[in-house]
Amino acid sequence: MKKRSLWLSAAGALVVAVTLAGCGTTTYFAGRNLPPSQLVNRVLIAIQNPSAFAKGSLEIVDAYYDTRFAFNNVNKVFPVAGFSGALPISIQNMPEEQAGAVYGYGDGSLSMVSYAKESSTGGQSGLNGASSSIFITRDQEYIFAASQAAHVLTVVDRVGGSSYALNLPGVYRVSVNPGGTVALAFVQNSNYAYFPRKLTASETLAYSGGAGTWPTNAVDCEPQNAPKWCLFRAADANGTPLTFDRPIKAVFSSDGGTAYVLNCGPECGGTASSVTLLPVAPMIFRVNQQSGTLPAQGSLTNIPIPGGASNALVTASTMYVVGQQLQTDGLFTGKLTVVNLANNTASGAIGISDGAPGAPSRISLADDDTLWIGMTKCNNGERYAKGMPYGCLTMFSTSSNSVTTIEPYQGDLTGIADVEGLHKVYVAEGGQVYIFSTTDGTALDNQYVTVTGTASDVAYIDAHSDANNTVY
Repeated sequence: MKKRSLWLSAAGALVVAVTLAGCGTTTYFAGRNLPPSQLVNRVLIAIQNPSAFAKGSLEIVDAYYDTRFAFNNVNKVFPVAGFSGALPISIQNMPEEQAGAVYGYGDGSLSMVSYAKESSTGGQSGLNGASSSIFITRDQEYIFAASQAAHVLTVVDRVGGSSYALNLPGVYRVSVNPGGTVALAFVQNSNYAYFPRKLTASETLAYSGGAGTWPTNAVDCEPQNAPKWCLFRAADANGTPLTFDRPIKAVFSSDGGTAYVLNCGPECGGTASSVTLLPVAPMIFRVNQQSGTLPAQGSLTNIPIPGGASNALVTASTMYVVGQQLQTDGLFTGKLTVVNLANNTASGAIGISDGAPGAPSRISLADDDTLWIGMTKCNNGERYAKGMPYGCLTMFSTSSNSVTTIEPYQGDLTGIADVEGLHKVYVAEGGQVYIFSTTDGTALDNQYVTVTGTASDVAYIDAHSDANNTVY
């Protein structure tokens, strides 16, 4: 009966599609062209080792019917043509630009994907080996990568057609604001933050005499005989470096004017977790767009976060901060802290899924006023040790500020996709694809979307805006 209903619904959709085609309509939301698959609700899945002959692939599934195949032809599937990245681990979703950037850890590649054509548009050259963190600006003009093994912050200037390796030993995280004007880099086991800046022609000439001619707090300028980019340690107007508490990443205010630096604290070997507010204007990397200076240490607003601060999501005047809180027995347990950005106050810490301290987590808003939080190594935390129910995926109600459910353990949670308007989320968990209802958290039938290989990330590529993106 279930399959019969599926095919009847599909037939109805086909009638609508044919009718639209008869009227000459070939577009859907926001005037976007109907893609080759003719699907209008697509989830993209990054898959590692899909076969003995391939280390990576990208597949599209129909997120309306929850199938890997066409509604009228079970033999018609939707791979992304031309993709060849090895061991893809993340999808930077940019539906407004009809594009995505997929990072392959196996070969250090960043591959661009056209959502409109459902094909790869090629890989990016100029990266320095494997990246522990990598982002491309939405206009696709600049790429910033934390190349930890190479001890450099890599800047790929696609406008100028050049790549720069700015020396920064231990760099392991990079954060880029939505406007594509600021990048912040963070070093493991350090209390400093760094930002790159593109130089004007006059600055290139002035800084060409070596380190002695560089500005105060410049840690590297490249190429040194005629620098085009410099990397700076965040410092006040007097050149005094600003100090943090094991900063791990930054998220940005809705108006783009503030960077919220997450101080990881105890879960990263520091003292106390918090969020520090920095003005964005002095750190803009684009030429001649900087304004003002960073304030002195004592003038910075710092919000204590009781539950740990290793990841966060900002929506309007609320910030959801995720972390791992150290317990008296030496183990960590997952916590969520809700911050009111109107008055910079934090709520008490709310228990969520445990995870590896300081490890990347996943956060996504979804339908029905829900927030979904994913962790890795949730079987190493306090809940597992104490015999409590545990899992790597938490469903949180933003209307009641309470946890709705912690889903049963199915392995590490590495990707979340909000299928907006359809009241469900897709997740990559334990290397497989699962679907959950946003109305009550129940698991939905996933038998037609399971993959061969290891599913590492998912993205809803027909979202209305770039805000529909897993926060890494």
